[in-house]
Amino acid sequence: MMPTRLANVEDSEVLAQMLHDFNEEFGDPSPGVEVLASRVRRFIDRSTKIYLLAREDGAASAGGFAQISFTPSIWSEGPIAMIDELYVRPALRRRGLGQELMDSILALAREQGANGVEVVTGEDDLGARALYEKTGFRNEIEGEKNSRSLFYEREL
Repeated sequence: MMPTRLANVEDSEVLAQMLHDFNEEFGDPSPGVEVLASRVRRFIDRSTKIYLLAREDGAASAGGFAQISFTPSIWSEGPIAMIDELYVRPALRRRGLGQELMDSILALAREQGANGVEVVTGEDDLGARALYEKTGFRNEIEGEKNSRSLFYEREL
């Protein structure tokens, strides 16, 4: 079993580094680790976002993380959980960390009384799409002009 736990403010630097690495890997801009760490600390401190950290058994540092937010919905009694970010370090992919994070996200969403979980990913991110589909999410079409953006949804 791979340990997954809720992150706290002391984990801000580790989370910020992985957020930065995530954007670098996909060629997206990053404001830098220092700025990200400040934001992560603020999000955790104010309970704006929830972060989960995953690591392999025996590993000293986190190998992946998820950033989740809960939003009230006019369409349901409970909130909707949104997976804002999910990342596993490249060298640790295909070892179960992503699935462990997904299982932990779904458990957390149920604990929070969420009516569903949503995630958006790039059409070309086949690894992420496979993970979401394997976990029971399905693609919902957002509109003809937005064919490059994929929206997944899973009811709880």
